[in-house]
Amino acid sequence: MNRYIAMALAGLLSAVILSTPASGQIPNLRTGGSMPTLAPLVREVTPAVVNIAVHGKIRQDNPLYRDPLFREFFDVPKQLEKEINATGSGVIVDAQKGYVLTNNHVVDQVASVQIKTKDGRQFSAKVIGRDPATDIAVLRMQSPTGLKAITFGDSEALEVGDFVLAIGNPFGLGQTVTSGLVSALGRTGLGKQGYEDFIQTDAAINPGNSGGALVNLKGELIGINSAIISPAGGNVGIGFAIPVNMARRVMEQIVEKGRVERGRIGISLRELSPAADGGRSEGARIAEVSPGSPAELAGLRKGDIVLKADDRPIHSAAQLRNRIGLARIGEQVRLTVERSGAPQIVTVAVGPASEANSDHGSAQRR
Repeated sequence: MNRYIAMALAGLLSAVILSTPASGQIPNLRTGGSMPTLAPLVREVTPAVVNIAVHGKIRQDNPLYRDPLFREFFDVPKQLEKEINATGSGVIVDAQKGYVLTNNHVVDQVASVQIKTKDGRQFSAKVIGRDPATDIAVLRMQSPTGLKAITFGDSEALEVGDFVLAIGNPFGLGQTVTSGLVSALGRTGLGKQGYEDFIQTDAAINPGNSGGALVNLKGELIGINSAIISPAGGNVGIGFAIPVNMARRVMEQIVEKGRVERGRIGISLRELSPAADGGRSEGARIAEVSPGSPAELAGLRKGDIVLKADDRPIHSAAQLRNRIGLARIGEQVRLTVERSGAPQIVTVAVGPASEANSDHGSAQRR
C-alpha cells in the first residue's frame, strides 16, 4: 500500500510541476526527456546582475584619538584611517544610462567603484546618490555599452510561499544563483535601517550578496538582497531583501535630485492589537494629529484607523510609515480610514518636514 501511495504522490507532484495554469506557471521550465531546469530563466536574468569591487578609507573611531594629550604624548594623528577593499553586488536597471541599484552599505565611504559584468567586462562607476535610511544607493557606470537591464516586478504582489532566486557575488566567488521561497513579508524591527519592510527568504544569501537581485520566476526584480541573520556569519536560511517598490521610489528621487527628500503629513501612529481594538489587527491607528499639519487640513482625526493607502491594504503602522516617508513632497496620498465604524476617503498632500513635527517618543510620527 505504501508503494502505491508513493506512486500517487509522485504523479501528483509531476502534474503540479508540468501543468501551466496562469497563476502558477514556472516560465522557461524545460521538460520533455530531460530534467526540469530553470537554466533558461537564469540565462535571461543574470546578465543584469553585476559584481562590485570598492576601495576606500574608513576612520577608526577610538575615543583615545580624540584626546589631545594622548595624541601629543604618543605622537599619533588626530584620527587613524584604515584602507578597505570589499566586494558586493548590484543590479543594472537602465542599460542605456548605466544605472545600477545596490545597497548603501556596499558603497559607503568609498573612493572608487569598479563594476564587473557577467561577460567579464569591467567599468568604472560613480556613486550618484545614497540613502542610508533605506540602505539603497544608485551607481552610474561610465561609458556603458552592450548592457542588459532587469525588468521591475511588483513586490506588493508577493505572497509567502512564492518561489524566488537570489543572485549575487557571495564571498567574492563570482556570480552565484540560489533558490528558495518567500518566507515572510513586512519584516520590521531588525534595526538595520530607518525604513524597514523586508522580504524574508530562505534562498541562500551570504556576505557579498548585498545589493544583488531577488527575482521571481518571471525573471522580474522583486527585491534587493540586503541582510542576513547569522550567528556564524554565513547563511542559515534567514535572509532579507528590500522590496523593489521601495527601492524604486528611492532610486527615482536619487536619479532626479541626487538625494531623497522626505516629507511628513503630521500624524503619530500606533499598531493595532486584537485585545485593545476589538479583535482587529490589520491597519494603523492615528494616535495624534499635529495642529496645522497637512493631516489636520485634510480632515484626519485622532482615533482614525487607516485601512488603505492608494487602494493598497495597510497591514501595520510600520507599513504606513514607510509609505508616507517614501512619498515625494507634494504627492497626494489617498487614505481609506475607518471612523466610528464607517469607511471614509481622505486625500492628504505630503508636506515638507518643516511643516510637521519631527518624530519623538515611541510613537511613529509621519
